[in-house]
Amino acid sequence: MSTEYIKPYSNAIVKLLRGVIENNDTVWQDILMYQSEIQDYLSVIGLELIIEKEDGYAFVRQKNNEADALMSLVSRRRLTFEVSVVLIVIRQILEEFDSNPLESQSNDKYISAADIKEEVELFLPEKYNRVKFMKELDKYIERVVELGFLIKTKSGEMESRYRIHRIIKKKITLDDLVDFKDNLKDYGTDESI
Repeated sequence: MSTEYIKPYSNAIVKLLRGVIENNDTVWQDILMYQSEIQDYLSVIGLELIIEKEDGYAFVRQKNNEADALMSLVSRRRLTFEVSVVLIVIRQILEEFDSNPLESQSNDKYISAADIKEEVELFLPEKYNRVKFMKELDKYIERVVELGFLIKTKSGEMESRYRIHRIIKKKITLDDLVDFKDNLKDYGTDESI
């Protein structure tokens, strides 16, 4: 294969197509340096480059396409109610962390499974089977780790700790938080459940 068509930012594009790139990745500087070239390349296939310099990550997402003419390159995953609850809880924890200037001397928010459990208990509707949910909480947290919203850090003696990845702010907006909470209220009042 001829290397004449390979660009200095080719590795960055390949990694972006595979997932989120952190600012400590070897291609981070290429993404920043060749941002417009990468965006031009990605736009041909209906994707856009999103760079969050302050939060230290970049990713690609499908451009909005009203005509639905393009096949989706970015996979969408259907989430279970339980995983959605965990995502909403960690998104809210991050929002509270960011809005408290005394607490947020660091850019990163670390939590434990116990922290998540405590918050989840406040979120679940009264009619929901809490015992089963709590029994399987580790499985739901692991799914959130697989999705890239929590990053497992060194485990303590008793339990694992996680860093909340800031990409969750782009994927789950404040409007999503409000909508989810409203839906939970409806869930609690639905007699057919």
